[in-house]
Amino acid sequence: MSIVVTGATGHLGRLVIDALLSGGIPAAGIAAVVRDKEKAAGLAARGVELRIADYSRPETLAGAFRSGDRVLLISGSEVGSRVAQHTAVIEAAGAAGVAQLAYTGILGGPEADFDLAAEHKVTEQLILDSGLPYTFLRNGWYTENYTEHLAPVLAHGAVVANAGEGRVASAPRADYAAAAAAVLTGEGHLGQVYELSGDTAWSFAEYAAELSRQSGREIAYRNVPADEHLAILTGAGVPEGFAAVLVDVDKAVERGALARTSGDLARLIGRPTAPLADSVAAALATR
Repeated sequence: MSIVVTGATGHLGRLVIDALLSGGIPAAGIAAVVRDKEKAAGLAARGVELRIADYSRPETLAGAFRSGDRVLLISGSEVGSRVAQHTAVIEAAGAAGVAQLAYTGILGGPEADFDLAAEHKVTEQLILDSGLPYTFLRNGWYTENYTEHLAPVLAHGAVVANAGEGRVASAPRADYAAAAAAVLTGEGHLGQVYELSGDTAWSFAEYAAELSRQSGREIAYRNVPADEHLAILTGAGVPEGFAAVLVDVDKAVERGALARTSGDLARLIGRPTAPLADSVAAALATR
């Protein structure tokens, strides 16, 4: 039996493996499902087993899982292709007889009413229909969704969104990774659904104020109409389809869809989630 992390060379996957190793799980008991062996060389050097497979090539998934494995299915990043990709993983996990399939869905689950949630909702139902022992990790927003893209914000002195006065209960990826490690290594998580988010929801005006405080620059929050925001994003080179997804997410933020604070994340990781100020400081320090 191994603890298996799919998408293990992605931002979240690497952090999950870090959390497993730092939590005392021996590298020999961890398997990383990756598409690119060379990209995963660092994981192999740490003693983690590599299993080469691709969500988009179902035939490669036949050897990705073993009977009794505890598996983390990190949702694919290709919006529009994820249902087919996830179906292939679920079927391979079922054929192997895994002991747990944990899935990184989206905050709100069936209640999430924005476009980006659609494939997650379908995937959760597919897992339920499969009969596999499951754990749903409904991840809220990563604070890095904002802090990883500070260059244009600092250059123009503005946080631009169409989110009104909506709030976001975000947390850093490392906190979500720690939660995933907890459910993969602990007991009592089968059949459980966790609504994961940061302890404190913040507004974009508060985010801009925190950036101003820490950077020493005047950063304003510009709340713009959705169509104007779409034009700004596409004008900056964001593909139109993805830009539309971002605009739709901001509408959801305005409705309060990403502001819920259940406390599940803090309970799983055994500490408060990292505050926005810490993530801003970390992002500014790497510039």
